[in-house]
Amino acid sequence: MKFSSREDIEVAAEQVFAALTDFPALELTAMRRNIELRRLDGLVVPGNGMSWEIRFGLRGKKRMLVASVSEFGAPERLSFEASSPNYEMTLTLVLMALSKKRTRLTVAMEVRPRSLTARLMLQSARLAKASLARRYGDRVKMLALEVEERANLTAIGAATSPA
Repeated sequence: MKFSSREDIEVAAEQVFAALTDFPALELTAMRRNIELRRLDGLVVPGNGMSWEIRFGLRGKKRMLVASVSEFGAPERLSFEASSPNYEMTLTLVLMALSKKRTRLTVAMEVRPRSLTARLMLQSARLAKASLARRYGDRVKMLALEVEERANLTAIGAATSPA
């Protein structure tokens, strides 16, 4: 099953990419949402091969998946591959500079089943695809707003700090 959404952000593409790859800040945000993260790689600089074990609650059950950065093409493209016992997922974020201070963020996700049970669940989810696509679009919109807000706070901090 595939989902895709795009949002325009009033921030330069380099700043958007920097916000999307600020992994320590993203890890803190995830932990605040009761998501357990454990870093699996030893990389110091963000790039291909970064990986995490992620544990979270969904529909009353504890879930686990392993996610890794599969493509790190600054400042245009960032891709993640994730797998769980039942699913494989690909998440791709593409940035297109529309102007010096405006960026289009396209987020595409594909979920593939790894078991018969997962295949049946995805088949039933297809019946509610319009609702799921709307919720996915809302989440991408929230991400775009958070990135825009974070970039604006960074710009304000830089403007008020002594030179």
